[in-house]
Amino acid sequence: MKVVAGENFADPSFSADLIGWQKVHGRHVLPWQNTRDAYLIWLSEIMLQQTQVSAVLGYYARFLERFPTVRDLACAPVEDVMAQWSGLGYYTRARNLHKCAQRVVAEYDGVFPSDPLLLAELPGIGRSTAAAISAFSSGTRAAIMDGNVKRVFARVFGIDTYPGERKTEEMMWRRAEALLPELGIESYTQGLMDMGATLCTRSSPSCERCPMQPRCVAFSTDRTKDLPVRKPKKASPEKHAVMLAIIDGGQVLLEQRPPSGIWGGLLSLPELDGHLLAEDDEVEAADDDALMLAVGKFGEMESHERLSTVTHVFTHYKLHIAPYRVTLARRLAMAAESGHVWYDAAKIADAPLPAPIKKLLLELVGDSKAAQQRMF
Repeated sequence: MKVVAGENFADPSFSADLIGWQKVHGRHVLPWQNTRDAYLIWLSEIMLQQTQVSAVLGYYARFLERFPTVRDLACAPVEDVMAQWSGLGYYTRARNLHKCAQRVVAEYDGVFPSDPLLLAELPGIGRSTAAAISAFSSGTRAAIMDGNVKRVFARVFGIDTYPGERKTEEMMWRRAEALLPELGIESYTQGLMDMGATLCTRSSPSCERCPMQPRCVAFSTDRTKDLPVRKPKKASPEKHAVMLAIIDGGQVLLEQRPPSGIWGGLLSLPELDGHLLAEDDEVEAADDDALMLAVGKFGEMESHERLSTVTHVFTHYKLHIAPYRVTLARRLAMAAESGHVWYDAAKIADAPLPAPIKKLLLELVGDSKAAQQRMF
């Protein structure tokens, strides 16, 4: 650990208070707790990156049912992994999860290393995640530094600079390492996570129940709403996309997206011109000739219908999707390497699709079934 002149962050009472609180008031029955199985712990840590526990629980259970061991995950086709992850967001995590499992099997014979430095070299595992996995699976004294910890530290110690700024983050890491307890690393690490998730929350902290209240600088100076310092805001760009929902013979035409970038590795609907910058949320109607040209690669267009705009917010821009429902008079054969596939509409619920696209197609498929039933 780098030592900076004048810094003295060591305080055994901090970890003692936190461990005592966690043992009585913390979370103890989550499905990835009470185990030393690094696979179960690693999977939960990756799923919980930028995602709340309540959203992860169902995915975690279904994922383990499909991939009960790291070898099962490593051997599975990446399409199966993406399908199980579909709807959880931040899809790079799923691709890295698959790559990491393959590395663990190939390089460590299916056993995760206990050294945080070795863990941090694996795909999708950064310094903080490596420390958490090692602490929970092996009892290693290693410091974590996720969003919850940054919020707790910023408030308790009155850190009034943006935590994402390099000097501030480095200082927080030095403090985190200095505060590590000699014993009880598991309860201490879980306590930091629990406190940030259940007490020291972003918008409504429960200061009256917090064991750190007597030492909390933010509480004593009435700055809990101001700390941690927010990242300077940038205007979120607006983008438009025209997507083609081509449905024919009980099947939907889908395209494979590139392995990196937005919705990387997933299936989605064919697009007319990609995601284009725009000034507002109004998506202009697609030109009929452009539609016919785009659809013509897959068959002869019989009819098309503009559907309601779908808006999806990414972390760095807002996308307004103009979907067009297209029917074909005749379908053309496609080359296997075209990057497109006709997918059974009845199986759309299990397809590796982005959440907004899956929702749109499920509604379309449901409407089609209802229309067919009305005909008989």
